[in-house]
Amino acid sequence: MTLMKLTKKSHACVRLEKEGGTLVLDPGGFTEEDAAIGADAILVTHEHPDHFDEGRLRAALEAHPAAEIWTLRSVAEKISAAFPGRVHTVGHGDTFTAAGFDVQVHGELHAVIHPDLPRITNVGYLIDGGRVFHPGDALTVPDQPVETLLAPVQAPWSKIAEVIEFIREVKPRRVYDIHDALLTDLARPIYDTHLGNLGGAEHHRLASGVSAEV
Repeated sequence: MTLMKLTKKSHACVRLEKEGGTLVLDPGGFTEEDAAIGADAILVTHEHPDHFDEGRLRAALEAHPAAEIWTLRSVAEKISAAFPGRVHTVGHGDTFTAAGFDVQVHGELHAVIHPDLPRITNVGYLIDGGRVFHPGDALTVPDQPVETLLAPVQAPWSKIAEVIEFIREVKPRRVYDIHDALLTDLARPIYDTHLGNLGGAEHHRLASGVSAEV
């Protein structure tokens, strides 16, 4: 099996590299301005600004004329006119290949923030038959095994008990934290302890810019 290099970027963004291809997920406004530069393909889970930043996407596509984006309709509508043929709309159940990675789309709705707020669309991306799963802002459980789960550990819409149950239900081999920009350094050890002790999987936390092989 070809090893995949996973590099954590700030907040919900990760960079995957394999056999010369580079795939970036969710380079939003909380991540580094150059997080998507050099990507062959970019996946965006939903329209919230901490996951979708039009300026970062434009910069990436302008820097790499062959780069393409896969995302849901609400995001595609905001950027597709500027890059005809390079922005692809996807939804639950779709499959495609991007930068040499096989991708399956799982999920339809963002997690509930508050009953008074309408739910927007959100999709998760299962990479290479379960090697990596990025759920976006939802606790979607794919219908097949997951080796590496990117778990959104802190958000206005979640509590740690829900994250623990999500990990238990997915049953991955290992977990890497994402969606962590709102956590302070004081709080991180609490999350490390609870997720590591109760989740039932290897738990890892990478600083921005640090990589691991998965």
